[in-house]
Amino acid sequence: MKRRYLSKKNVEHIAWLAHIELSKKEKTLFTKQFNDILEYFKKIDEIDTENVQPTYHVLDLKNVYREDEATPSMPIKEALKNVPKKEKKFVKAPRIV
Repeated sequence: MKRRYLSKKNVEHIAWLAHIELSKKEKTLFTKQFNDILEYFKKIDEIDTENVQPTYHVLDLKNVYREDEATPSMPIKEALKNVPKKEKKFVKAPRIV
């Protein structure tokens, strides 16, 4: 027998928090679906993980970033080539108050 974790009232509250309106049919459906998901988590909790090292990512990756290398900057004239408004060597943007 499945244990009920969430009531229809809980689902209504979740919908209210998410700013969505649910029909009566959807409330019933989502109540069942939420409870099925929570029941599945109960099965996962039964697995013995006593000797399993915790992981922070599914892949055993370390820092995969490349080393920073200094390179010459793009010439200002080329960088500003497609800018609609510029003033001297700067991009001119609208004033924000």
